[in-house]
Amino acid sequence: MDDQRHLVLIGMMGVGKSSVGRRLALRLGRQFLDTDKIVEEAAGMTVAEIFAAEGEAGFRQREAAAVREALESQPWAVIAFGGGAVLDPITRGLARQLALVVWLQAPARELARRVSASMRRSGGTARPLLTPGRSPEQVLDELAQRREEAYRSAAHVLVDTAGRSPGQAATAVLVATGWPTP
Repeated sequence: MDDQRHLVLIGMMGVGKSSVGRRLALRLGRQFLDTDKIVEEAAGMTVAEIFAAEGEAGFRQREAAAVREALESQPWAVIAFGGGAVLDPITRGLARQLALVVWLQAPARELARRVSASMRRSGGTARPLLTPGRSPEQVLDELAQRREEAYRSAAHVLVDTAGRSPGQAATAVLVATGWPTP
């Protein structure tokens, strides 16, 4: 159990960082922070609008600032990082130093199934890295392979969310990190 620092969730889009994070925050009595939401609030635009206006590089700059803001917050929080946040070596280092970092994992097929619902709800704009004309599973698999080393080097703990509800995944995180489970 490591209750003297933030609990950070990393992993691919659709793995459950936000839904699991909200449940963990409730169980631990902590605030929940989502770096994508921090970026959107600061920019006054959605992530998709930022990608369209500034490209991925512009978004990543905003994301790095949001990560720093979240990691500097008090009291201790549960923080969901955007899927690509740990690609930045400075972000990885700060997260490992200031937080207990949990890498949530699931296979690309399951991730694709999970993100399909948000894509339908947003009319296809919720996930700017998913490109039209390519299957979400293929894109997610390629992204996961490219990001694997960054996730591995950032994480203290790995938790598989495949086949688990957000509540079950939250319990698995608590068990893996040594927190008591209710």
